[in-house]
Amino acid sequence: MDIASRLGRNLQDLRRGRSMSQQQMAKLAGLPRATWANLESGTANPTLQVIAKVAAALQVSFEELVSAPKATGRRYAKEDLKTRMRGPVAMRSLLPDPLPGLTLERLELPPRSGMTGVPHTPGTREYLTCESGRLTLTASGEKFELQAGDVVVFRGDQRHAYANPGTTAAVGYSVVVLAPAP
Repeated sequence: MDIASRLGRNLQDLRRGRSMSQQQMAKLAGLPRATWANLESGTANPTLQVIAKVAAALQVSFEELVSAPKATGRRYAKEDLKTRMRGPVAMRSLLPDPLPGLTLERLELPPRSGMTGVPHTPGTREYLTCESGRLTLTASGEKFELQAGDVVVFRGDQRHAYANPGTTAAVGYSVVVLAPAP
């Protein structure tokens, strides 16, 4: 199968996997629907600018758009996922492959510990959920107390800090959705 045909097949699969129409995907990518249909036909010869728009809209890499289909699933062991320490807090990525504009991490805070978050790019939204224990989020001077199952949504481009005021470890999940580039 040639590259144009693989591109067309991959675009169809990715679009259908998102339950979107060609019109919806074309609008999201900032392209005419006819251009999207031509791409999916497998006969197009798109410019790099068009491929960049398509990749951004689908939140995939160039490579994923033109590569041969891969296995439908893969298991990643905990040890294979990137873990970093910010003071006493362990932050483990839950995404083995980067997704443009999205960060998903598991935070484990020992008792009576905390860390300061790094403000993200303007327009970023962050979601913090508490799985176990208690978490305190301070964002732009406002304090939020979370217990297991609670979620807080806040502007991730502002100063923020996480803390575990409890006597047992706390586990939370942070989802950072970066603002799209202008």
